[in-house]
Amino acid sequence: MTTTLPPWLRTAFAAPNALYRHGMGRVLGRKFLQLTHVGRTSGTAHTVVLEVLRYDKDSGEAVVISGFGARAQWLRNLRANGDARVSFGRTPRRAEVRFLEADEAVDVMVTYEERYGVLRPVLRRTLGLLLGQDYRGTDEDRRRLVETLPLVALRPA
Repeated sequence: MTTTLPPWLRTAFAAPNALYRHGMGRVLGRKFLQLTHVGRTSGTAHTVVLEVLRYDKDSGEAVVISGFGARAQWLRNLRANGDARVSFGRTPRRAEVRFLEADEAVDVMVTYEERYGVLRPVLRRTLGLLLGQDYRGTDEDRRRLVETLPLVALRPA
């Protein structure tokens, strides 16, 4: 997996963070969420803004991906203590954490990619950069992706 992202991708990833930082996170609707997690050793609260791959209106469950894989601090913290709060630009709410199994994660990726329509090549290029190898959207590619970049479901508790 690559550790150096191109400037255009770093800029794109920073935009939702800036909106949340300036109190305008709600303009992003349910496309992004702000996750507050507690440090596994420090006990300090941290926040990160993540893209929502799937959102279920009935349950309120949102699925996100760890674009930096298993080494992402937020993912490591959730695995260690499961303490999470989620905000869609409003008051953060406590959330239950569920780590998706590969089959469910692949299904989420299929639906997520379909929503991109004509922009699917841009999405696949981005996923390939995060994965550190070519990503064409095949079943094999998706399986490799979800094994490298875990998907996590967050549901209001």
